[in-house]
Amino acid sequence: MAVTMADIQKLRNVTGAGMMDCKSALNEAGGDIEAAKQILRKKGQAVAAKREDREAAEGCVLAATSGDFAAIVALKCETDFVAKNEEFIALTQQILDAAIAHKPETIEALLALKLNTGTIAELITDRSGVTGEKMELGYYEHLTSPCVAKYIHPGNRLATIVAFNKEAGENVQKDVAMQVAAMNPVAVSKEGVSQEIIDTEFKIAREKAQEAGKPENLLDKIAEGALTKFFKENTLLQQEYIKDSKLTIEQFLKQNDKDLTVTAFKRVSLSV
Repeated sequence: MAVTMADIQKLRNVTGAGMMDCKSALNEAGGDIEAAKQILRKKGQAVAAKREDREAAEGCVLAATSGDFAAIVALKCETDFVAKNEEFIALTQQILDAAIAHKPETIEALLALKLNTGTIAELITDRSGVTGEKMELGYYEHLTSPCVAKYIHPGNRLATIVAFNKEAGENVQKDVAMQVAAMNPVAVSKEGVSQEIIDTEFKIAREKAQEAGKPENLLDKIAEGALTKFFKENTLLQQEYIKDSKLTIEQFLKQNDKDLTVTAFKRVSLSV
């Protein structure tokens, strides 16, 4: 059976594969579109298996909100060239759209979602076959709250989502989401910092003071002071507001609404 240009274009539209790859798959499948799709999928699986030990350090990070739900996804690949490809970015957006629509709880549930041309996991494998690079869904984060905000840093390598306890103005939402992106806090407040981090920071500060020759009876006090500084610099509500260092983020929020606060945030970055 002769392969027509219309068949090639149809296969390309549903798989995203290159024209020559589509033509080759259709020729091998005797013009059968479904069989050709499986041939291309197997090619993607072969590429994925072959490059399993490669590092996928580049990629695209996108975020979105819908009502009380916010999500971030990061699709990873090997090179910056592929990461900036329009079709790769479009696939990342397609995955994000599915996350927003279906609100899966886990990354595994997101990968298993069935779209028109296959599961998300299969779409990623198919795209791997097209580019010849390892690809993986590196991150999926989500929040549900009365008010949610998102920020995507130019270049699509960093995104944040933030949950507020009540409705916040658009500028407030954006500024706090940008604060999370710029200052990379470890928790909303000191109450949210894990005991492991607290113990580690206390130990490091104490050892530094000891190495500096400080009196033994003052080491714990010095370490406590260092821990207080750590909380100020690394917990969102205590951080200095990046647009006005005279205010903490907590004070900035209270300026706008005395009952307003942040309840959670997520930050995903592919930067080293």
